[in-house]
Amino acid sequence: MKPLRSLLFVPGHRGSWAEKGVASGADGLILDLEDSVPLDLKEQARSEVAGTVRRLRESGSRVGLYVRLNSLDTGMSGDDLDAVAIPGLDGFVLPKTYGPDDIVRFDALVTHFERRGGVDHGTLEFLCSLETAEAYANCDRIAVASPRVATLFAGTARDADVSRSIGFQFTPAGQETLYLRSKAVLAARSNGLDFPLVGIWQDLGDPDGARRFSEQNRELGFRGQVLIHPSHVAVANEVFSPSKAEIEFYEGMIAAFEKAEAEGAAAVRYEDMHVDYAHIKTARQVLEYGRRLAGDTAR
Repeated sequence: MKPLRSLLFVPGHRGSWAEKGVASGADGLILDLEDSVPLDLKEQARSEVAGTVRRLRESGSRVGLYVRLNSLDTGMSGDDLDAVAIPGLDGFVLPKTYGPDDIVRFDALVTHFERRGGVDHGTLEFLCSLETAEAYANCDRIAVASPRVATLFAGTARDADVSRSIGFQFTPAGQETLYLRSKAVLAARSNGLDFPLVGIWQDLGDPDGARRFSEQNRELGFRGQVLIHPSHVAVANEVFSPSKAEIEFYEGMIAAFEKAEAEGAAAVRYEDMHVDYAHIKTARQVLEYGRRLAGDTAR
């Protein structure tokens, strides 16, 4: 999975909005077939999503493209996959899952429709949405339920499925979901999933709150955020990237350590901090991640 600092929802039946999402600078788009699409427009949305994927790829866009499917209990997941499991798609957001068995069922469906759609086996990956109490309780098992699982998406939205399922009352400070978010990060990272996602910030009239939410979640270990409005893209891209100050700090740390190492020391004092090999591993990882982001966004 490539890094996704910003992953923007686009209603599936609003295909023309996808180009606006790309223009906003989003690293990825979620073309939604689930909650943002009225029931009587599902078929139209499937056709529109397939056309959007083809159109964006034909234009040369390298933006990440994912489709949020309808949940298994709707009976519509197969119809979704029959229409949108096509070349050019990166994968699927799996909604309202409860445990690893749901991931296995989705895997079986995708394997079938991947072949029918002419997609190389195993190409389509899963972003597993944690939006039920059961999903959070089982998130470590969900993370390893299928080789297709690329990351976990920790849902925390106000008055949505997750808050209803768990019973928390949303606050901007986020203390009510701190344990849930921390659990998701740990489940992802401990199972080799390097880019855990969080979302969403719903208050479109509070840009300062949106920034604080992004910053708080980067501090926890998230690498990116799912968004519902293009106005949040630039903030997410900034917050989930190493800043210029961070790059300069870690470059200086490495230079100071390498000088000390050349003089026979395995530790150095840098900006009043003790620095040894463990810190240098972190510094090099941050710099490498910054270089990777720069390469991935050169599109």
